[in-house]
Amino acid sequence: MPNLFQRLFGRGEQRALTPESMSFPSAPLADPTALSVDGALRLAPVFAAGRLLASAVSTLPLQRYRKVGNRREKLPNAGFFENPAMVGTYRDWIFKSVTSLAYQGNAVGLVLERDDLEYATKIEWLNPADVRVDDSMPVGKVGSPTDPVWHWRDVRLPTEDVLHIPWFTLPGRVWGLSPIAAFAVTTSTGLAAQRFADDWYKSGGVPPGRFKNVNQTITQAQATAIKQRLVASIRSHEPLVYGSDWDYEAITVNPGDAKFVEAARLTATQIAAIYGVPPEFIGGETGGTYTYSSPEQRQIEFVQFALLPWLVTLEQPFSRLLPKNQYVKFNADAFVRVDIGTRYKNYLTARQMGKNSIDEIRAWEDEAPLPGGQGQDYTPLQQLAKPAGAAKETE
Repeated sequence: MPNLFQRLFGRGEQRALTPESMSFPSAPLADPTALSVDGALRLAPVFAAGRLLASAVSTLPLQRYRKVGNRREKLPNAGFFENPAMVGTYRDWIFKSVTSLAYQGNAVGLVLERDDLEYATKIEWLNPADVRVDDSMPVGKVGSPTDPVWHWRDVRLPTEDVLHIPWFTLPGRVWGLSPIAAFAVTTSTGLAAQRFADDWYKSGGVPPGRFKNVNQTITQAQATAIKQRLVASIRSHEPLVYGSDWDYEAITVNPGDAKFVEAARLTATQIAAIYGVPPEFIGGETGGTYTYSSPEQRQIEFVQFALLPWLVTLEQPFSRLLPKNQYVKFNADAFVRVDIGTRYKNYLTARQMGKNSIDEIRAWEDEAPLPGGQGQDYTPLQQLAKPAGAAKETE
């Protein structure tokens, strides 16, 4: 639909996202629900959680399958899932969908091109802030909900061309819940603590010390001159020489004792709970047995408890774009990295039980298949080791 693409994207103001253009409250918000997504992104744990999820999901391989009876067979990813967007790469396309879900609670894609069989070949993600939907779901004449009505700015969108993926849905609603809006108080509190920390450091935190004269009485002008000399000496890291009637006492404060540090850590832990990611990945704290888990175990837990819900959230709507009996799945195993000894041991087990062929194992190591089809056999190694006629003798 080139006309639709030109109509939607060929006009209007284009703005670069810069720190100056992002809203950031200089004081605690009177109404935390007024917090914008751009403003929330200035909070490190919010940015880190979205980046972590989007980076992890967009780097996982996405495999296309076809269901044949009780088994499945791999299909080439040629076509849509190789280059799904008009602009950018496949990785960029997946990254945008996850950040849209993480920060605004909805990913809204618009089908811009279809093939001869009317299957989507190009989909662009829209900014959910520009999308409106009638999610009251009015009941039709036959008693069933009618299709929602979608608008992008002042343009009504064809319902069949809208790919909508909500993050957190409630019964009777179409539009997903935005985590930024739902937990605006947590985010605004974190921003306030972050602003306090910034002001604390800019102002020097606390006075660096006291320079006291116990024997003489000096004027304010003399005190100012002495202070300037002291500050100049401290900043230049040069020795300070003064008479016996002066006493200098440095004031030190452990930054860990400051309340804003504790508040920032608590905010990061709460945001990690919202997004379902390990707290220590975004600056929070993890206690209990997780502290003693191995790196490999932590990766597995991250995939199972953090990534898996997001993967399924994307897999199901993506699969609906394909012909019947076809679907896609992310290969989450690619995220878990093990040492070479463990990896080869897993390969041997897979080959012994006939789960994988030699050529498949070689492909995982980026090696060419064996010549003449020698590596395509799936027969379990135990059966290959049996001498001829062993089965008959057993009988």
